[in-house]
Amino acid sequence: MGKKKKDKNKHPWAIAKTKYRLNARQVAMAKELGMNPKKLGKLVPSRSEPWKVPAGQFIEECYRKRFKDREPQVYK
Repeated sequence: MGKKKKDKNKHPWAIAKTKYRLNARQVAMAKELGMNPKKLGKLVPSRSEPWKVPAGQFIEECYRKRFKDREPQVYK
């Protein structure tokens, strides 16, 4: 039996979590906000964009603005 190839389109949130260093809480927040995991690369600051905050912090700020004090539902 051959080894199965990993399908990158199968779990886009798992890929985004490792690629952009997000924790489970931030991923849950991004899902509730309706963000697309394939478009998170636009949020990552480059060296020429020092005013940008990291993607995880940006997601948390957007979540707080929209949902105030509510905690995200983290699914495992």
